[in-house]
Amino acid sequence: MKILKEEVLYNCSAKDLWAVISDVGRCDWVPTISKITLEGNLRHFEMTNIGKITEKILKLNHESMVLQYTAIKTPAPIKHHLATMKITPLNVQECMLMWSTEISPEIFADGIQQGMMASIEGLKKVCQDIFNG
Repeated sequence: MKILKEEVLYNCSAKDLWAVISDVGRCDWVPTISKITLEGNLRHFEMTNIGKITEKILKLNHESMVLQYTAIKTPAPIKHHLATMKITPLNVQECMLMWSTEISPEIFADGIQQGMMASIEGLKKVCQDIFNG
């Protein structure tokens, strides 16, 4: 199993960033997804060049600003996937996003890492557009 970790500084309040991330049906910050369908604690979507994926939301804690999810159906033979996104306020105008993903087999780690980085950049753009005009 490989563990991927990213820590990223955002120039917006933790509350504002959490408003975007905690809306689990929102996909405007994920470049390869155009639509998410929610069904209870499951979210279904299709990723460009990858296919249909179903994720299960395991934790959505508004108080601690933690989102945790796992991919339960994918076109790839993934044995284990667990992602955790946690936002930590630094001050009124800045926060830190800590995003970790456990993935097995490790052969899928590069693709997951690329997806995380693209989503981090997409999240920066969405926050810039929304919260900084």
